[in-house]
Amino acid sequence: MTDPLLPPRKLTVFYDGSCPLCATEIEVYKRADRNQSLCFVDVSAEGFSGDNEITQAQALARFHVRLPDGRQTSGARGFIEVWRVLPSWRWVSILADTPGIASFLELFYRLFLPIRPLIAGCMRGYRRILRKK
Repeated sequence: MTDPLLPPRKLTVFYDGSCPLCATEIEVYKRADRNQSLCFVDVSAEGFSGDNEITQAQALARFHVRLPDGRQTSGARGFIEVWRVLPSWRWVSILADTPGIASFLELFYRLFLPIRPLIAGCMRGYRRILRKK
């Protein structure tokens, strides 16, 4: 039984705030988090060094989520867990949990990871151009 005087534990989302693509996606999730079910941790921040469950290097290399019960997941499964707690995204989590879809999403995510720095660099360059105008 949970104590009604204690705030409910949240899903902890570890993300790379130095990546403009990642930061943009997290902003979308923050706006959708009407129930404040997510706790966001920028693993690129100077003060983040990791904990007993995850190092900064691990957190920067791949999207990670810690469930309220302490279990941790990453990659496509992590995104599915985030989508599950966001009311406006719940339908996406249901679709993604369809047999075979999560595996496909994980494959896509693994293919995306090596090109993420290139996309992030392009986004940074584009933002610099916009600031000069």
